[in-house]
Amino acid sequence: MAITNPFQFLQQVRAEVSKVVWPTRREVMLTTVMVFILAALTAVFFAIVDILIRGGLNQILSTFG
Repeated sequence: MAITNPFQFLQQVRAEVSKVVWPTRREVMLTTVMVFILAALTAVFFAIVDILIRGGLNQILSTFG
């Protein structure tokens, strides 16, 4: 691996950072809201699955216990 001097490294870093397409404030807000909505839906889904599994296990244990 070739060793570059610090000045050349900083130039390369600046060139790469200038290629980055930064999201707009609206895009950031929209994706943040989507993450919260999907996290809430996932929590509800797993809560329902947990309730169903718990109810099924209680039914099985009460039948055999």
